[in-house]
Amino acid sequence: MTMNRRLFMGTSAAALTTLAAPALLADGHGKPRVIVIGGGSGGATAARYIAKDNKGAVDVTLIEPSRTYYTCYFSNLYLGGFKEMDDLGHTYGTLASKYGVNVVHDWAIDVDRDAKTVSLAGGASLPYDKLILSPGIDFVDGAVEGWSVAAQNAMPHAYKAGSQTELLKAQIMAMPEGGTFAMVAPPNPYRCPPGPYERVSMVAHMLKANNPTAKIIVADPKPKFSKMALFQEGWADHYSGMIDWIGPDFGGGNVSVDPAAMTINIDGEETSVDVCNVIPAMKAGRIADMAGVTDGNWAPVNAADMSSKADEDVYVLGDASQQGDMPKSGFSANSQAKVCANAVRGALTGSKVFPAKFSNTCWSLIGTDDGVKVGATYEATDEKIAKVDGFISATGEDSATRKATYEESEGWYAGITADMFS
Repeated sequence: MTMNRRLFMGTSAAALTTLAAPALLADGHGKPRVIVIGGGSGGATAARYIAKDNKGAVDVTLIEPSRTYYTCYFSNLYLGGFKEMDDLGHTYGTLASKYGVNVVHDWAIDVDRDAKTVSLAGGASLPYDKLILSPGIDFVDGAVEGWSVAAQNAMPHAYKAGSQTELLKAQIMAMPEGGTFAMVAPPNPYRCPPGPYERVSMVAHMLKANNPTAKIIVADPKPKFSKMALFQEGWADHYSGMIDWIGPDFGGGNVSVDPAAMTINIDGEETSVDVCNVIPAMKAGRIADMAGVTDGNWAPVNAADMSSKADEDVYVLGDASQQGDMPKSGFSANSQAKVCANAVRGALTGSKVFPAKFSNTCWSLIGTDDGVKVGATYEATDEKIAKVDGFISATGEDSATRKATYEESEGWYAGITADMFS
């Protein structure tokens, strides 16, 4: 499957099904109101698609504390020296000026589902008829012994792009000659399954150029990971002898850290390190839990429209959702947002609703022009979003194929960020 910007931008649901009846607004006001919390791949896409297709029939408010959104996807390429931080930053001005989205830069701190209101840190209380939650991820307390969010400056997670990503790169560049970089990889499920291993590749790429005698240790609780054969092949080809991956059979799941001492303990063996990237176990962003739509970790949703199984007027997108077979990725969130936006418009205005169809591709860069990918298409069933078919790069591919895959990923990045913000 080849994905370019034109194909990505043109992807949509295929066949017409029903004409949904408009919802009866609870307080009798004339224009339905949609609040979207979270301005990433799910939230920004949902806000834009609802606003751009409704000709002013629906009030859309996007609540996002950050004025500039930095994509987690491609942030590893910043660590590897292939991107600048500014390449990853996007703003919300066009959503407001072109599409009429009311963009509120504030923190959502509570949801009252009975009253249908969202409370903001600034003191406002906003009413909604439909609420879309796309808050991304938070971390499970105590997931890695010795680490907490309070220690993230000493041992960055860099799994929310921005200042953490910049900090991690600065630490990598300051490593002493022959120093040690350690990663604590997360357990399933987590945001971007290939992400930690692309990061290892990009850190290795940077160190090979600037600190070639440095070492990388990866402590992993999983016996296998996304694109494992492709990454291990690439590590052998590009970074021979630099990367030591320690799986659960050798203690990779029995890990503690000491941020003050800068040590990592793997199955009883303590090692001093110069940089330690701790990526803890994850759960849905906190506002989803505060809204009462999670099972304690993730938010179960109905596959047909991404509506919460706890409340038909609340929808959960992207990383925070528990939806079935789709990985937690930016592509997935964008795909789910289009399905959700179509369903919300239909419920509120009686517009046409199309059957839910989903797709995902995850690209990874292993070395210069050495790109690989994995992906699938999905459909909605009564139980979940179910995988229909899939594809993955092959080991042993020629350099021209790998370069084309990397160039394809660049086209996708331009396409998805335009789809969100332009």
